[in-house]
This record gives sequence, C-alpha cells and structure tokens, in this order.
Amino acid sequence: MHTTTKALILRGVDYKETDRILTLLTQEQGKLTASARGCRKRGSPLAAGCQLLCWSELVLYDYQGRWSVKEASILREFRGVSADVEKLALACYFAEVAEVLAVEGEPCGELLSLTLNSLHALDKLNKPLALIKAAFELKAMCLAGYEPLLDGCAVCGVEQPENPGFHIREGVLHCARCRDEVGEGISMPLSGEALEGARHIVYGDPKRLFSFRAEGESLEQLGNVAEAYLHAQVERGFHTLDFYKQFQIGR
Repeated sequence: MHTTTKALILRGVDYKETDRILTLLTQEQGKLTASARGCRKRGSPLAAGCQLLCWSELVLYDYQGRWSVKEASILREFRGVSADVEKLALACYFAEVAEVLAVEGEPCGELLSLTLNSLHALDKLNKPLALIKAAFELKAMCLAGYEPLLDGCAVCGVEQPENPGFHIREGVLHCARCRDEVGEGISMPLSGEALEGARHIVYGDPKRLFSFRAEGESLEQLGNVAEAYLHAQVERGFHTLDFYKQFQIGR
C-alpha cells in the first residue's frame, strides 16, 4: 500500500549504515514513524526531503507492516532557522514538544499548523524569540486540552485582578487576595501587559498568534508562566530546551 502525504520532519535517528528512522507530523494521520532507507548515501534522492524540520511531500509505502519512504521532495526548508543556531535550538524544542503531544495515527491539524506557523515566525518574523516561544507553549497546551482560565479571577470572577497571579498546577488566574482559595502549589505573577499577551494567545485569532506586544519584565513573566505551565502538564523536561537555554546564560 502506498500513500502520499505532506509531513514535517520532527526527528531523525540514524540507523544502520545509510538509513534513518523519521518521526513525522502529518495532518491526516498525526504522528507517524517511517524509515528512509539509504537516505544517508551520497546522492540519495531522499536526502533533502528527509532533513530535520523540513516540510516535505512524501510517498510512503507499507513495508512489512511499517512505513518506509519511497519518494521525498522539499516544500519548505526554513533556511533562516537552520542558519542560526539559537533559532535552530528553539525550533528543535518546538518539534520535541509537538512529538510528545501528538498521538500516533490520530489527526492533529491544529498542532501541525501551530508548529509550522511557529517555525515560520522564527524564520521570517522580526519578533523576539522569547515571545514566539511563549506563544507556542501556551497555545500548544490549549490544543492539548489544557486551556488555562484567564478571562477573570477563578475565585471572585473580577475581569482585571489586582496584582494577578497564575496558578501553575490548576491553570487559573487569581487575585492576590484570592490566592489562598486556589489551593497549594506555585503561583507566578503576571503584569497587565503579560496578562493581555496570554489572553491574546489563548483566546485570540490563531492566524494572528504572534501579533501582540510584550517587552522586558512583562515578556519574561509571560515566558516563565508559559514554560512552567507546559512542563507541569506534560510532567517532563526537554533536552532541546536545556540546549536552547545555554544561549540565554548571561543575558
């Protein structure tokens, strides 16, 4: 059986002398694993389309109950990402998160769109990397079923809480005076600008995901909340994020 699909290459693991095992993110079938036999040979017609973080059109065939790549052609390479090691590290983090959240064989069009749009933002948009990272993390949690409650204090309901905080475990916004009512665990501060940015990410038009303003301490707060919330919900760390953070030391 053969099938043609467009796929983002999330991960590649070298296998044997010339093969590579690919983790793919597709719209129709979600996450797939496929072998690219001989793609590491010099001059292989599969080599270019099977590169990490490429958006490619692939012809797959069922080989002994597993997918194998028969043909591969590049649709987009995100060259501005691959040419910048800091952007590349962040892009690999996005890919690792997407791999964790995607389910083998189940459609994940929104997650695929988010990941591709975030790679495009790294590639072409003149936005702070911290803003793109926070937007990806928080929106990924929404798509995974962990949409936070940000429209008002979870306890008293006021729309604009005084000295607001975000409870990481519960995923809710609260006033400073309502802190004790949301239970034990860590709460992190959100300035007015950071809160508006978070609301834009969660409730705004996905096509304008990165069209908000956050700078300085507010952007730092938003980034801290988004990262902590993602890690709390998936209950794991990411080695690609550790690598990305090496570039942030001393800044």
